[in-house]
This record gives sequence, structure tokens and C-alpha cells, in this order.
Amino acid sequence: MFLFLSAILIISIIFVFRSIKGSKKVPPGQMGLPWIGQTMAFYRAQRKNRLFEDFVGPRVAKYGKIFKTSLMGSPTVVINGAEANRFFLSNEFKLVVSSWPAASVQLMGEECIMQKQGESHRCVRGLIAASLASSSLEAMMPKLCTTIQLHLDTKWVGHDIISLYHSAKVLTFSIVFECLMGIKVEPRMLTTFERVLEGVFALPFSFPGTRFSRAKKARMEIGKMLREVVREKRRRIEEELEEEECELLLSRMVRAMIRGEISEVEVVDNVVLLVFAAHDTTSFAIAMTFKMLAQHPSCYSLLLQEHADIVRSKGAGQNLTMEDIKKMKYTWQVARESIRLFPPIFGSFRKAITDIEYEGFFIPKGWKVLWTMYGTHLEDEYFEDPLSFKPSRFEEPVSQYVYVPFGGGPRACAGYQLAKLNILIFIHLVVTRYDWSLIHPDETIIMDPLPIPSHGMQTKISPKSEVRPNVQQM
Repeated sequence: MFLFLSAILIISIIFVFRSIKGSKKVPPGQMGLPWIGQTMAFYRAQRKNRLFEDFVGPRVAKYGKIFKTSLMGSPTVVINGAEANRFFLSNEFKLVVSSWPAASVQLMGEECIMQKQGESHRCVRGLIAASLASSSLEAMMPKLCTTIQLHLDTKWVGHDIISLYHSAKVLTFSIVFECLMGIKVEPRMLTTFERVLEGVFALPFSFPGTRFSRAKKARMEIGKMLREVVREKRRRIEEELEEEECELLLSRMVRAMIRGEISEVEVVDNVVLLVFAAHDTTSFAIAMTFKMLAQHPSCYSLLLQEHADIVRSKGAGQNLTMEDIKKMKYTWQVARESIRLFPPIFGSFRKAITDIEYEGFFIPKGWKVLWTMYGTHLEDEYFEDPLSFKPSRFEEPVSQYVYVPFGGGPRACAGYQLAKLNILIFIHLVVTRYDWSLIHPDETIIMDPLPIPSHGMQTKISPKSEVRPNVQQM
């Protein structure tokens, strides 16, 4: 009888436990086929740059702002909305951690900041933040202006047509290496980095001839080159041969390496990541800003007036200053609105490190969480008439969890202010020195693997003799 009652008690406990566990409701949605899930539909939408229209949007309409799916072999909860962004991004390291595809991790590096947590993350982020603080950026301004002007003088002068997108990529690549890192750009470096980028979202199989295999080979070349640069920098620092007026990021990281705070591998991996994080996203933002200006001549006229006023306030040959940057309020509104409509990345994945309950739903430990910029950027709950181009939206402050091209929480983009300077200085020097028009103002945006203009933003250019606010253009 005792054994019988004990068995009944155990069965009852198990039943109650399962009932409690089963009462926790996971978000609605469909998981699709085993392992494959809905990955193919996700990739198809992403390749066409229609992730919101073809994948996220229809599921939000059917299931609501939070829905489940299965992507790349992992159960995944897709979240939408400012409050969801705030909850998950601000709880980085507590409830979720960054979770990138295997190919991205291998190519960026196992020791880069996107893989770091806790104290190791704070250490590397502190080094980056110090190099991008207001005082550091102000000291960097003359070099930024000179680099951008030199680029226009060598790549634009004498040409009637240029690829604005490719030109911006070459420029932003040089700025990250030379202005932020203090590393001289050598021939073919950009081409080698581009080969790595091709494989970041590929299947991580190293079969000869595949994108990932080519990317892996290019990554090894980059690693070898950067190790030599880091070791030479260390030698110069230890022999007290460095004479930087404002310590650049590579020097900060190498000094931290000498102190034993980070390793040589961490330095190399973080340089690789920062190059990709900074130059591809910024060049696309520049391209999309010019695309929007080409389609909205009245906005361009207002922007040009702002820059004409700045030119008149300066002496001949004077570089821009931080005070000039502060005067570019409308230009930054235009850039922000362009980025809202055309974010350089769609969002990112997190992984639940504990069971999570949010908005009445249960997200089990180990599941992925995907937040997207489209979840707020294209919703009329946050932006009236969201598909229209209206720079005036940004005359008033917008919540960081509504407007999220630079992320949020502990992993918010540390290079936000550098990207802003890059964009604004480039726009100023172009619009005050060139008349320009896009050959294909309505060209489509494709993914390969990040968004790019399908025709490379072919642009007709001609030097102007003076800044004319009411330019006849487009």
C-alpha cells in the first residue's frame, strides 16, 4: 500500500509540474520543417531586400508583434516594437547574449567584441569608446577632412561619371584604417576584405570553390598582415618611438596587450570586426542619403542652403570644425531619415541564456531572439506615413528604442559619432564643390550579402564654381 501511495504521489507531482510547464505559452507561429524551419523563406526575402514585406510583415499581421519560427536550425522568436527592443537590448548579458551565425564568428574572429561578455566585453568596449570620445573625434577632425578631400581630388577630379557607392566604400575603408586605427592602406587590402565579407552569411563549409572557403582564405591573409602590423606597433611603443598627438585605437589596444589586458588575437580580431562594422554600413548610409536627395529636390535645396551658409562663414582653405558640424542640423535629419528607410543591417540575433517571460509569452532558454529595425522604422505606430521621406520627423528627439540603426543597450554601436562625422563631412564637400545627378535615381537595392545599390549609384558630376542654393538638379 505504501509503495502504491508513493507511486501515486510521484505521478501527481510529475503531472502538476508538467501542467505548470505546459501552461507557459510560447509565442504563436509556425516552425516549418525539422531543422530547415522557415530558413529558405527568410533567405529569399533577405536576398530581395524585402525581409519586412515578405517575411516579418505578413507574420506580424497574422500572429502579432511577437511570433515564433525556426531559422538556421534554431527555434527563434521574432520581436517587434519599441518596448520589445528596450526589454531585450537593455537586458544583454542578463537574459540574452549576442548570437551570430557560425560563418560570421569564424570570419570575424572568435575573440572579437561581438563574442565577448562581462568584463572582457567592457575592457574592449572601453578602449573603443576612448578612441571615439568627443575629444578624440575633435582631434581627428583635420585628418578626416584631409582624407575625404584627398579622396575627392584623386578619385573624382577629371571624371564625368563615378560610382558613388564604390567611392564611398573606398573612402570609409581608408578612414577606418588610417584615421581611426593609424594603419596605412596598402593596395588590394579592400579587395581582400571584400572577399571575407562575401562569406559572412554563407554555410560554414570549407569545400574548395565555395564562398566560405574563399572568405576563409582571405581572412587568413588579413590575419597574417595585421599580426605583422600589431607586432611592429608593439615594438615601436616599447622602444618609445610613438609620437601620436592623439592616441589612435590600434595604439590603445596594443598598450592594453602589453599590460596583459587583452591578447594579440583579440587585437587582430577586433580590428577586423571594426573595419566591417564601420565602413560597409557608413558607405551604404551615404549612398542612400544621396539617393533620397536625388528623389526629393526640395529637400536638397534646403540642405544646400545650410552648407552654403557654412561656406560663407569660413575663410578660404579652412577645415570644418565641430562647430560647423553642429550647424548641419537639417543635413543630419536627412541622413537619419534615409537610414530609417534603408537601414544598413536588418537587425541581429540574440540567444536566451535563461527562461524568459515577456508579455505573457514564454521563451525557453537556448531559443534565439531576432529583433529587426523594420519592427519600428516602418510602423505607423511610431512614424506617421512611415514609407514617406520626411526629414522633419527628426526635428524632435526620437526614442533610441524606436529608431535603432545603431542598436541599443550595452552593445549599442560605439562608432555612431564617427559615422556621423564621416557622412556629414562627405556630404558637405560634395555638395559645395560638385553639381551631381544620379543616372538611376530609382535603382533597386539588392543583398550581397549586405544591402547594396544594384547599379552602384552611377553619378554624373561636374565641378561647380560656387555654391548655389537653388541648384537646378535632378
